[in-house]
Amino acid sequence: MRLSKQQTLSHIATVFGLGRIKVAPGTFGSIAALPLAYGLSLVGVGPYALFMLVLFPVAVWAAEAHSAVMGEHDSQTIIIDEVLGMLISLFWLPMTWQTFAIGFLLFRLLDITKPFPISVLDRKVTGGIGVIIDDVAAGVVVNVILQILLQKTMLLGLQSITISS
Repeated sequence: MRLSKQQTLSHIATVFGLGRIKVAPGTFGSIAALPLAYGLSLVGVGPYALFMLVLFPVAVWAAEAHSAVMGEHDSQTIIIDEVLGMLISLFWLPMTWQTFAIGFLLFRLLDITKPFPISVLDRKVTGGIGVIIDDVAAGVVVNVILQILLQKTMLLGLQSITISS
């Protein structure tokens, strides 16, 4: 059975139907990104970055198409934005349980509360890119926080050792 272009885009937007879960679909989208982030980290930073760069326009296109079918902007069933946001959150970081836990909690907090400037993007940007961009921004903010934690603390489970000569 061959899927139409619209069905394929809806599958991408809902992460193969996971977004149709009635309770907390965004949380499930964020969870779905965790094994993907881990797998991408194993193949290296270049392929991980390339995957995100390719996923961004595909996610925008899928969100736009699915929104048109659903008749609403940013339907809760669209969770590809959470997947991309979580991938950005965890990019170029150690894949420890601490990174996953802190990254997941921070991303969900920012995605739900949408503090400034994420809230501005959420309200002002329309179309498929409007669905995706607030989660991209949340992912960037979380990644910056995690990078600082990595450099300044041992919260992510790794200890930086400097050897003096």
